[in-house]
Amino acid sequence: MTDAIWDALKGLAKPSLTELFDGDSQRLDKLSTRFELGEEETLGEIRFDWSKTHLDDAHIAAFEELAGAMDFAGRRAALFAGEIVNPTEGRAAEHTAQRGVGKEESVQLALDYHHKTAAIVEAILRGAMGEVKHLIHVGIGGSALGPALAVDALAEEGSLVDVHVVSNIDGVALERALRACDPQTTMLAIASKTFTTIETMTNAESVMNWFRENEVADPYGRVVALTASPEKAVEWGVDETRILPFSESVGGRYSLWSSIGFPVAMALGWPDFAEFLAGAAAMDEHFRDTDGGDNLPLRAAFADQYYTRLRGCQTRAVFAYDQRLALLPDYLQQLEMESNGKSVKADGTPVEGPTAPITWGGVGTDAQHAVFQLLHQGTNLVPVDFIACIAPGDDLAEDHHRILLSNCFAQGAALMAGKASDDAARAYPGDRPSATILLDDLTPATFGALVAFHEHRTFANAVLMGINPFDQFGVELGKAIAKQIEKGGATFDPSTEALLQAAGIA
Repeated sequence: MTDAIWDALKGLAKPSLTELFDGDSQRLDKLSTRFELGEEETLGEIRFDWSKTHLDDAHIAAFEELAGAMDFAGRRAALFAGEIVNPTEGRAAEHTAQRGVGKEESVQLALDYHHKTAAIVEAILRGAMGEVKHLIHVGIGGSALGPALAVDALAEEGSLVDVHVVSNIDGVALERALRACDPQTTMLAIASKTFTTIETMTNAESVMNWFRENEVADPYGRVVALTASPEKAVEWGVDETRILPFSESVGGRYSLWSSIGFPVAMALGWPDFAEFLAGAAAMDEHFRDTDGGDNLPLRAAFADQYYTRLRGCQTRAVFAYDQRLALLPDYLQQLEMESNGKSVKADGTPVEGPTAPITWGGVGTDAQHAVFQLLHQGTNLVPVDFIACIAPGDDLAEDHHRILLSNCFAQGAALMAGKASDDAARAYPGDRPSATILLDDLTPATFGALVAFHEHRTFANAVLMGINPFDQFGVELGKAIAKQIEKGGATFDPSTEALLQAAGIA
């Protein structure tokens, strides 16, 4: 049945963006939506504008038919009900329960865990553990990318605690953090779902050695563990009163909402972290309760499928016109490519056609002077997302922010309109798609909604392709071979053997 739908989609007319606007006076109203996070004005608003993509009524109707054929409503209901949606690992995916939206008992468990996290955060900030000026947070993947992004985005006006997120096993990364901290006023947060991740545990041991070398009294008393394996943390030496657990059903790249968000709460204070959860919950409720093309994450997934499946686009670019969101492209790379970079469906059969595009991006206006040449005049068609905030994040002259936003909006307009020229080198073909997400302000609530939007967009894409977005076996093989190298005795291809010899590892 889906083959017929895809055939119909491929057969639809593909008007240019200019033709789409000229042919439908209601296009902006249909594809640009103001999303209000709640009745409280403090939660804010986000505008999602997908009008400069090639979606039209016919394509949306066909994609809605595809969503029906792929049982999108059923898969979505299963997600929120806490049913098994990760069949290869036999797990639910209950990150929305961390925000208060999901199976009742899972929501209550998350609330209990949050109460413990809030109590520890508030106690530390009150000075119950002595003076704490710095927090070194060691983790990797979702245990590091999410906290790093959130702290960078939301603590611009000053952190309550100076947070350093360290993920890389390269000692340079950890040494930079250690140099910025006073060991007598530093705490260590260890974020690992299994409490066995080699990069994280190696970095944690090095921080403990740093504590000892600097004669910190009771180094283990400076440690907080964030894990789904509390017994492993106890074995390692962490006091159970400072272990902040989260559920096994919360995946790493979806874990920012759990105790993995501890460094964010330390930087902002618990009230702001609670607002962050509330903003995400508002997006959860919209995604759960809205059908068809009016569903914002699903609409975005329709556009994603249009460009990958119907136009052969292999990449998607994300440009944040806000320095505070500089890490967002990195975060989305893991979220989207680790979730949907698969070649088989959830039932183990091959996927027909491409799956996740390569996600990449940068910060405007820097990126305009680096990669936009290719976007405007290159031979690759690259759909672009622009993300910006109406309210500035600085106190400088208003020229800064006005120029920033003018450039953001100008790029979308230029990609669409293009410009003809008798000189081929100066011609812009135009008809190049973009979407814009415009926050009224970058607050904990709007940021939470923004991240949750992308989580649900990723899930919606997975459903439309029939794949499981919640496993990540592709990351395992390289790690297993690295352990073989560490253990010794294994042999490899001639190139790898030569590299090991050259580095003095063999």
